[in-house]
Amino acid sequence: MPPETGRALCIVMHDVTRATWPDCERLLTALRAVAPAPVTLLLVPEFHRGQAARRDPRFCALMGERLGQGDELALHGFRHHDDAPLDGLGDRLLRSVYTAAEGEFAALDAAAADRRLAAGVEWFREQGWPLEGFVAPAWLMSAGTWQALARYPLTYTSTLNRLYLLPEALPLEAPSLVFSARSPWRRRISHYWVDGVAAARRSASCIRLGLHPIDANYPDVVLHWQKLFERLLDTHQPCTKATLARLTRVARVARLAPAPRSLPDR
Repeated sequence: MPPETGRALCIVMHDVTRATWPDCERLLTALRAVAPAPVTLLLVPEFHRGQAARRDPRFCALMGERLGQGDELALHGFRHHDDAPLDGLGDRLLRSVYTAAEGEFAALDAAAADRRLAAGVEWFREQGWPLEGFVAPAWLMSAGTWQALARYPLTYTSTLNRLYLLPEALPLEAPSLVFSARSPWRRRISHYWVDGVAAARRSASCIRLGLHPIDANYPDVVLHWQKLFERLLDTHQPCTKATLARLTRVARVARLAPAPRSLPDR
């Protein structure tokens, strides 16, 4: 695999917008106290139809600074709110209860997905930011979203357990470790769940730490992330998701290239 250790570690900060940035920064500072590492920041242009990050010059300048420091900026939906009609009990449980109505791209048709993608891509273009990745909120993507993604020159997208090289949607095992911090019982279970998944998937070519702004409000969660990050540094090499996608592509091309023909002896 591309990283020198053979395994990659991607720190991914979800739900980055003007309102959440103070919590994001506190959490990233706590990890940086363990070791410096590049981070993939998942930006939401208009979080929950509220304060629009894309219209805030100060926030955009801050993100430009992070880009200059070696972090990656990726597109994380558009509003991070699922406002499509629900279809049956299963749909309601998945999209309303399990994801708290945040799976914005879970049920969009291709045209609706394309409109939101286009608006997000245009924001990045206006700012002069490179854009290689799109991550749907709650990692849920409809068939229409996959169709719409094919129109854009992105190098990757990802779901809960995989990173996909675009445009072919070639899968790479990359489980995401994530806390559910919305309630005390969820946090308690998450402590065991995150460690269990990390141990079970330690041989994966990539492990992602899926951080969320709410994590910064709970000292036990922050400490857990710090200790897990420190352990994983022994076996995994930090890099951004964009770097991992590019290097994986290069390695794959090299593997598929025909071996050079030897010249006949003279």
